[in-house]
Amino acid sequence: MSEIGAARDGPSDSLLGPGVAIHHLGVACREIESDSALLESLGFVRDGVDFDDPKQGIHGRFLVGAGLRLELLEDLDGSGVLLPWLTARTKIYHHAYETPDLETSLERLLAAGARVTRPPTPAVAFDGRRIVFVMLPNMMLIELIETSSPNL
Repeated sequence: MSEIGAARDGPSDSLLGPGVAIHHLGVACREIESDSALLESLGFVRDGVDFDDPKQGIHGRFLVGAGLRLELLEDLDGSGVLLPWLTARTKIYHHAYETPDLETSLERLLAAGARVTRPPTPAVAFDGRRIVFVMLPNMMLIELIETSSPNL
């Protein structure tokens, strides 16, 4: 995937910890092709290949443009994981950050009142690196992506 130019090594007092950078914004789609076509007409381009993640029940595609990376997601057949956001007509539903220390970032969020909504699991979109979803007390959904696999 292309580098978006996100700043690394944010302030050490950041709730997420040092070395954390924004990776993407997650976009819920009913039809990924139509949303992708619209965004491409606005100057976004595909970043990598589409992916299916049966464990998460989603089909996805990354797009980049205007200094942003978007992860367009649609439910796989039989999955309803995106239904709450689609029903509420919420397109951008999560912020994702890469972290060099998934456990520490997660512990810091939990200490601040966040709760885990999807436990750490390897993700197809990130070559098996683990991700975890947490809901902040203000109802913002955050995805943490480990920078590298602990098994490498």
